[in-house]
Amino acid sequence: MTLRQYLLWMGLGTCIAWGAFALVINYLNPNVVGPAGFLFFYVALFLGISGTLTLLGFAWRYLRHREEVLFRHVSISFRQGVILALLVVGTLFLQANRLLTWWNLGLLIIGFTLLEFFYLTARHQPPSDI
Repeated sequence: MTLRQYLLWMGLGTCIAWGAFALVINYLNPNVVGPAGFLFFYVALFLGISGTLTLLGFAWRYLRHREEVLFRHVSISFRQGVILALLVVGTLFLQANRLLTWWNLGLLIIGFTLLEFFYLTARHQPPSDI
């Protein structure tokens, strides 16, 4: 798959996710719908946010670092878009259940930051000669 095809499919998928999110917002009543409705809400929101942040992150990296390999930007942007989307959706889920406090938010941020640091350090480990 070429980079152009990837960006086209990612953009199309993101638009579909935001359309699904708009449908969930407009047609599902949170007082009547069961857990499936809330699942649709959070999944559509997650997909929309992660796609949007992935595309924005790729555009930002492409404009700042044009000399580097483009597919490296794609993987970093996708990973960080998913992590930030998980942070936003997790925060909204905690808030909806009245469990969001400053220390819960701090723990979420620290946890996702450590996850990103893990990915950054795991990629750059030199192979051992054992």
